[in-house]
Amino acid sequence: MTDDAPVTEQPDTRQLDELLDDIFRGQERMSQADIYRRAVSAELPADLLARIDALPEGEYAVDEAADLLGGTVA
Repeated sequence: MTDDAPVTEQPDTRQLDELLDDIFRGQERMSQADIYRRAVSAELPADLLARIDALPEGEYAVDEAADLLGGTVA
């Protein structure tokens, strides 16, 4: 008898993490609009663009953006 707990697959956040690392390099905060523009120019997949587009307007630090978008950048 084994205790096989269901394995939940974690979403792949590499593209999002790379984008956040890149756009926040040298920046403390960025607006939702700037994050979205950079994501579009980086040709992120539609599901990630939709998540970024859904962020409330305002400015975010990298850790705030990562938390809200499901990334792992800290």
